[in-house]
Amino acid sequence: MYYLFKPAIVCLLLCNFLGSVQAQNGVPPAEKHQVTSTGVWLGFYTKYHFNDKWAYYGEYHLRKRDGFNDMAQVYLRFGATYSLSKYVDVTVGVVNPYYWAPDQDDPNLDKVVPQFRTWEQMVFATPFDHIKLFHQIRIEQRYKRGYEKGSDFKLTHRFRYKLTLYVPLNKPAFENHTLFLSAYNEIFIQAGKSVVYNYFEDNRTFLGLGYNLMDQLQVQAGYMYTFRHFGAPNVYENRHIFRLSLYHHLDLHLDKHREHKDRTLPIH
Repeated sequence: MYYLFKPAIVCLLLCNFLGSVQAQNGVPPAEKHQVTSTGVWLGFYTKYHFNDKWAYYGEYHLRKRDGFNDMAQVYLRFGATYSLSKYVDVTVGVVNPYYWAPDQDDPNLDKVVPQFRTWEQMVFATPFDHIKLFHQIRIEQRYKRGYEKGSDFKLTHRFRYKLTLYVPLNKPAFENHTLFLSAYNEIFIQAGKSVVYNYFEDNRTFLGLGYNLMDQLQVQAGYMYTFRHFGAPNVYENRHIFRLSLYHHLDLHLDKHREHKDRTLPIH
């Protein structure tokens, strides 16, 4: 099983190496400080197949912070997916998220700030008889700016690796009306001229339940814990987030024979 977790181990070693370089460059040590926050993330995922090879991919998110009290983000991701083989998909596209400033009353801050990204992704499955295991490698080029009025957009790069596990609970395989366990861990690393100390950006762990309502529609709900940098080299944020997601598949062509795809699984 070592090879399944090898990418995650490499990411952790890279973070440790970058931290060592920072220390050798004379950055003074500081005591770690942690803050805690809560949030609710609602998501709608789509994958619409034009033929056996090509599909439209979309994600649409509404994210709240401080429980459900304050707006945090509206997140729109679009892409074109190509199936290289039975177990491998690649996707390229654009992302347009909008971020709400934490302090909406500060006259020096823009209340809502956009971001512009391009992204590339490869998803490959490790086939097992009963469970489903997916590896997702995603790269993003982000043009982002601060909330301060008149601040410039800066280019940064983000590298993500996610390992996702699905286990059916009430049936031997994934089909209509299957209840399943959903779990994943995702590591985020960023780079760029404006990234000085926070190469490690985030680590997200999710545990929840999913249900296949029908071939084209699934729902998932669960708890996500994330640990990330928060504005300073020694400040970290612990986030406790409830996630509710809806997944929708469609075949937009006449041929419904799909031996190479399992449509009863959530979208990647």
